[in-house]
Amino acid sequence: MTHGGLIRALAIMSVAATATLWTPASAVETTDFSEFDENQAIAYSQSAIGRTVDAGGFVDRQNRTVSLEELRGKPLIISMVYTSCYHTCPMITQALERSVVSAQDTFGVDGFSVLSIGFDTAEDSPARMRAYANERGIDFENWRFVSSTSEVVEALSATLGFIFFPSPKGYDHLAQTTIVDGEGKIYAHVYGADFSPPALVEPLKRLVFGTSATLSSVSGIVDRIRLFCTTYDPRSDRYRFDYSIFIGLIIGGLSLSGVALVLGRNAWRIWGRGRSA
Repeated sequence: MTHGGLIRALAIMSVAATATLWTPASAVETTDFSEFDENQAIAYSQSAIGRTVDAGGFVDRQNRTVSLEELRGKPLIISMVYTSCYHTCPMITQALERSVVSAQDTFGVDGFSVLSIGFDTAEDSPARMRAYANERGIDFENWRFVSSTSEVVEALSATLGFIFFPSPKGYDHLAQTTIVDGEGKIYAHVYGADFSPPALVEPLKRLVFGTSATLSSVSGIVDRIRLFCTTYDPRSDRYRFDYSIFIGLIIGGLSLSGVALVLGRNAWRIWGRGRSA
């Protein structure tokens, strides 16, 4: 284990111990980090919800600089991977690709951004990130594969609640995909290496259509309808707008309006009779 890796592991374990997520205290003093407790890691990860992500200084696979500030204004999906991983990280990226295709059906190609970040800063150069993306045939305009320095990666990982440390097989890390809102705040995490599209798209739907949607404007009403009527079809592994639900909502609304109209007329007649008597 490198000196930087040991410091990183100790820092993670120390912060988690302070938050009573790791036990016992004596375990923090050891240098044996071969065991990875996923439940404790998830608890540590969940504590990051609501934080603002402000780390910057990335380089993409075309050697262009990328900052998180320039990605503000719409949801951002962050995936932490390392390119020499031959199992978990490729699975995460493949699951994310399926989810991105489904999400584009719902939000459009420009409705969100994706950032895959190489956390093995000694190896994950722009060239390695480019090869990693090309090997998986990923070529989305809104999906960047980026590298950075160890300082930037460690600061971002701490903000995201993402745990990783060296192990005999390369790295032990939490299989975590993070959803950040348009203001840069962490909205939700998706866990697991082989998640299905709804695991990512459903929280995105709530973020885009549900949180800010109000019934006081036409756009708010439209967003609320899209929230409830955009459904996942497991047969095609895609999202679609379910017109039957939309029609049902219209019929239900008209029925309630009709009932209200009848009740109102009856009440008016009763009130009129009472006055004439």
